[in-house]
Amino acid sequence: MRNTLDNLLNAAGIVISDKQKNLLIQYVDMLNKWNKAYNLTSVRDPQQMLVRHIMDSIVVEPHLHGQRFIDVGTGPGLPGIPLAIVRPDSHFTLLDSLGKRVRFLRQVQHELQLENITPVQSRVEEFPAEPPFDGVISRAFASLHDMISWCNHLPARPAGRFYALKGVLPEDELSSLPQGVSLDQVVRLSVPDLEGERHLVVLKPN
Repeated sequence: MRNTLDNLLNAAGIVISDKQKNLLIQYVDMLNKWNKAYNLTSVRDPQQMLVRHIMDSIVVEPHLHGQRFIDVGTGPGLPGIPLAIVRPDSHFTLLDSLGKRVRFLRQVQHELQLENITPVQSRVEEFPAEPPFDGVISRAFASLHDMISWCNHLPARPAGRFYALKGVLPEDELSSLPQGVSLDQVVRLSVPDLEGERHLVVLKPN
């Protein structure tokens, strides 16, 4: 698996330490093991997890600004855990409403000794942002409209941002953004060996 990860990182032009690579592989091993009992992801092949979960998460890292982030609807920790591994100086709150997912996240935190993540079981609209976050991140969580309506209390103003990981650019969602936010930028992402388009939509609260 290490050779596959090295090749993917080289293709993406991403440079990380051996320790970070080992942590990413440990995470995939844990996800694969727990997935057989708890059905945390539809991806069953660890090699595909490297592409569709690890690389698809960490290509976002250069576009994040700030130190405190919240990953809403994180599921098994995506993209929050890979981002926390490659960005150790930032802190990531990992929010999910399902207990089995949060139990997995706490086990990952313990086994990988990740001090820069905080797993939380909560519905996003009930979670207090004290203090507000530099970035609110979502991946396969909700439409842009729902993300904003549920998470509007989470980002700092005016500097905070919403970061939504999307596949094909959702033109219809962008044309009907709710009041209180505006489009900051759209970044076309390149994920080695991943078919289909990937985009990062960055929104700013007004």
